[in-house]
Amino acid sequence: MYRSSAIVLVLLITLDASLARVEASESPSESYQEEIVVTADFRDTTVANLPGSATVITPNTDGTVVHHLDELLSRAPNVNFASGASRGRFIQIRGIGERGQFSTPLNSSVGLIIDGIDMSGVGTAATLFDVQQVEVLRGPQGTLYGANALAGLINVVTPSYTDVQTAKVRLDAGDYGTFGAGGVISGPIGESAGYRISAQRYRDDGFIDNEFLGRDNTNNHDETTYRGKFSWRTDLTSWSLVFGHVDVDNGYDAFSLDNDRDTQSDEPGHDQQTTDYAGLALRWDFSETTELEANVSLSQTDVDYGYDEDWTFTGFDAFGYTSTDRYERERDTVTAEVRALSKPGQGLGNGTWDWVAGAYLLDQEVSLARTYTFDSPFSSEFEIQRLAIYGELSREISERWRLSLGARVEQHSADYQDARGVSYDPNDNLFGGRILLERAQDDGSLIYTSITQGYKSGGFNIDGTLAPDLREFDPETLWNIELGYKAKWFDERLKLRTALFRMERDDIQISTSTERPIPGLAAVEFIVYTGNAAEGFNQGVEAEMEFAATDTVTLFANIGILDSEYEDYTDNSGRNLDGREQAHAPSYQFFAGAMFRFTESWTAQIEIEGKDEFFFSASHGTESDTYELVNASLAYTSNRWQARIWARNLTDEDYFVRGFFFGNDPRDGYTARSFTQLGEPARFGVSFEMQL
Repeated sequence: MYRSSAIVLVLLITLDASLARVEASESPSESYQEEIVVTADFRDTTVANLPGSATVITPNTDGTVVHHLDELLSRAPNVNFASGASRGRFIQIRGIGERGQFSTPLNSSVGLIIDGIDMSGVGTAATLFDVQQVEVLRGPQGTLYGANALAGLINVVTPSYTDVQTAKVRLDAGDYGTFGAGGVISGPIGESAGYRISAQRYRDDGFIDNEFLGRDNTNNHDETTYRGKFSWRTDLTSWSLVFGHVDVDNGYDAFSLDNDRDTQSDEPGHDQQTTDYAGLALRWDFSETTELEANVSLSQTDVDYGYDEDWTFTGFDAFGYTSTDRYERERDTVTAEVRALSKPGQGLGNGTWDWVAGAYLLDQEVSLARTYTFDSPFSSEFEIQRLAIYGELSREISERWRLSLGARVEQHSADYQDARGVSYDPNDNLFGGRILLERAQDDGSLIYTSITQGYKSGGFNIDGTLAPDLREFDPETLWNIELGYKAKWFDERLKLRTALFRMERDDIQISTSTERPIPGLAAVEFIVYTGNAAEGFNQGVEAEMEFAATDTVTLFANIGILDSEYEDYTDNSGRNLDGREQAHAPSYQFFAGAMFRFTESWTAQIEIEGKDEFFFSASHGTESDTYELVNASLAYTSNRWQARIWARNLTDEDYFVRGFFFGNDPRDGYTARSFTQLGEPARFGVSFEMQL
């Protein structure tokens, strides 16, 4: 009955919305900005005028307090994530995206950008203290971002400096040992420059009780973030320098043989990541007709991920085994991009064709050291080079109609070698682009239709003792056809954004798994690998709505409907999966609620989010259950400070963020069955922020 009521509420409110709130000042008191600007496109534009399906979320302005990207993603329609670690750093958009990584190099289907720095595949760095907005672009970004954005893009943007000297602090506390402390200082440097520096330390004990060790913090979070931004300008140029350091020292002890939060591991795992990054961006008023943009970025990430493979202690069972698995990665990434853009009315053909042209380079080196109980130490070196050129032409073809034509050509090359003498050097020439037609209506609404092509490079599998014919896989291509409508009604009190899409996938890169016996033991080797399915499609609807029902009550909702299938696909075990739903692709998702302004100082918000059931993998039938979560908050705001009480998952609903199917329990002779990782239980906390 509760689930039905939640769905009815969503349908009554209608379709979708993420509250679009931004900081209007540095005091804890916020107000609505008329339009949110999306920065991830070639030219900055508002959400209402962006001809594509996108959600902009402003963390920690309303609703419950969040500390990491995975706590925020359910606010965007048709966006899911997989954990299998301390954080849900593997993201799926419209049912497409990776769900984990072990020895095999990763080519992400969903891009992650933080202040212009490419963090795709290392999303644990996406902490959210002092973040202005999170932009979620759905659908292939083949012209904009290339191979790392087959399904879409997540763009995290931090604030710029303030015009006056400001400083603020924030303290967080809650159950499960939650404590956070952070601060921001910001201000001008003379008349044409400024700075912003922020720092936060966040900790909690996690939600696991390790019964063998008698500890409740083996799955803890311990995350430290430092960020800085310096901006300055001259008569013709503007510069921005960003830098950051994220130190994650989290535990990983999430799975139990009884599928609960009581573990028995004697060697709990860890999920650690240290990331340092810097980026320099330039905008140059090059001539009367042309602007130039250039940026270069450097990032260095160390990931140390390991776990107790048997999930128990030595002596737990007479037929049991003891094993640990550890992956230590070092990743160095350099990117450079230069882009030229025509000024408004200064394009080709006497100003009738606006244009963009650019070039992009990525060079990335990844080294891996794996230590596994049942194998000799393993190491590998992997290097990627991506070189792309792209361009787009756009013009008004009538008073209301606008046509855009874009293309991107990318050369993707890799070089892999490991300690076992295995080597690969694949090279792919890839193409993406879009055709976009948009119409601005007399009432200010926007209708658009587009055809976009995305791509993803081919690759190879390293994990385990796979047969040679399962080692390599081909590139994947995707065509997306989309029809969208965006409007504002009733003096802009009601805002609606909708999109209808169909994505045709060819040579789908599908992550699956297999098991092989370990010689001399009753246990099996669990191997995750990627192969190509024949074809498939992902189609559906996305909608977002915000309605200022009264001066004191705002209703908001979003909903994503998704239908995904494999076509003509038989896996390596001979199972016919034709017509089966793709993994991590729930048929519906929603996020809905209401914000109440009782007085100028007192506000409250209640939210309901939910997902339909979905398969965890194409290799087995284990599914996540349908679930709904209730969140709430109450805030008091004064001129210089704000206090907030918040709660997530008020009804203490059990739901899953990762699932596997294999044998790992000696009590049943290692019979293959489902194992699941639970999401967070009911959470309660307080947050206090003060302007100094």
